[in-house]
Amino acid sequence: MVLTIIDYSPLWQTMQKKNITQYQLLKSGIDNKTLDSLKKNKNITLLTVEKLCKILDCQPNDIVQFNDF
Repeated sequence: MVLTIIDYSPLWQTMQKKNITQYQLLKSGIDNKTLDSLKKNKNITLLTVEKLCKILDCQPNDIVQFNDF
């Protein structure tokens, strides 16, 4: 198991709470490559975090958390 510092699990929880689907993210300008990065807890840009916050009407901590090793 690979330990990562970046964790996007809050994003999926926020999307579920707000009834936003991955398809809706795609329609709002988030591309497939970015969705794949989010699923794999890989790096995304702060501009993407900002875009997600606007789409979901939330704060960055509703999208990403940082874990200790």
